[in-house]
Amino acid sequence: MPIVEANAPIDAPRGLAGVIVTDTELGDVRGREGFFHYRQYSAVELATARSFEDVWYLMFHGALPDAAQLAAFTAETAALRALPAALWDALPGIALAGAHSGPLAGLRTALSLLGATAGFRPLYDIETDRRRADALAACAAVPTLLTALHRLGQGQEPVEPRTDLTYAANYLYMLTGHEPQPERARAVEAYLIATIDHGFNASTFTARVITSTGADLAACLVGAVGALSGPLHGGAPSRALDTLDAIGTPDRIDPWIRERVLRGERIMGFGHPVYRTEDPRSRMLRGIAEQFGGPLVEFAVQVEARVETLLAELKPGRELHTNVEFYAGVVMELCGLPREMFTPTFCAARVVGWSANVLEQAQDSKIIRPAARYVGPPPPQPLPESGVH
Repeated sequence: MPIVEANAPIDAPRGLAGVIVTDTELGDVRGREGFFHYRQYSAVELATARSFEDVWYLMFHGALPDAAQLAAFTAETAALRALPAALWDALPGIALAGAHSGPLAGLRTALSLLGATAGFRPLYDIETDRRRADALAACAAVPTLLTALHRLGQGQEPVEPRTDLTYAANYLYMLTGHEPQPERARAVEAYLIATIDHGFNASTFTARVITSTGADLAACLVGAVGALSGPLHGGAPSRALDTLDAIGTPDRIDPWIRERVLRGERIMGFGHPVYRTEDPRSRMLRGIAEQFGGPLVEFAVQVEARVETLLAELKPGRELHTNVEFYAGVVMELCGLPREMFTPTFCAARVVGWSANVLEQAQDSKIIRPAARYVGPPPPQPLPESGVH
């Protein structure tokens, strides 16, 4: 076996694709199999059979709760949905300042303020129980913050959270002001569960890098939200639905797709950096959409079939299937969510996965500090004479 010098540079592929940077007990994405899991359970099976609170408990504690544990955990997290008065009072100003940026941008400011008002301290300086308490508080507050910022941005009063509703039902209630129909709440809950975590994606890795510095939990989550806001990460559900709108009718599918593929454009909602088969989240959400039925679902299924055929023809040798964003947009549209809230809804789920990763990373005191290869002009160059005398 070759001897590698300690701290010797190691070349990594672009985007760190396939590079293993640490061990985790939280789950994995097996892209060639089209399978991903949270701890020891299939994530899709959890999404179809268990509640969001069940899976949140699993991610934080390592096991599914029994009935008594679930009741206690549900009550504990529901009580944390209300915001500190200082933060609640600041939300109108945050919403006004970010009127053109949307609630996800406002969330970055609101999370920083939450950390300050709640007294979040650097993770390096606090014990496991306090880290968990901070994480629970942040996760419970995020849906309240997102829905309040959205409503304020629309000129509406925020809706106070309820403790008698599930995480998903309360989210829809705060968003619309009306208690949701059970089938809509359950559809959104399944989506939320299926997007809690998904390996070392950009936002999760960002959260773990910040965690490795010993920063407080709010700082870790603000960085993750910033990564999620990029259209190549969490910003695609509404864009995938925009694609359906742009195509419009079945007869336009082929020419619309051909034109964009030949121009080298990306078709939003198709392809994934990890999966080489159908995204299992997309398969699950397609099933949920088909239970609702209707013209939108029928058209989405038509578009999916034709796009996959065309991509196979125009990009031979590449496996390009629908990813989670394609049918996520359809399901959220059917459940009455406005498109500007698609990515924030993704965030309302992923904050639990981020926090679980933060708690795990905080157990390791080693800071994440990779290197880069310098490719600029060779140094040292002689300094030119200054123009100032």
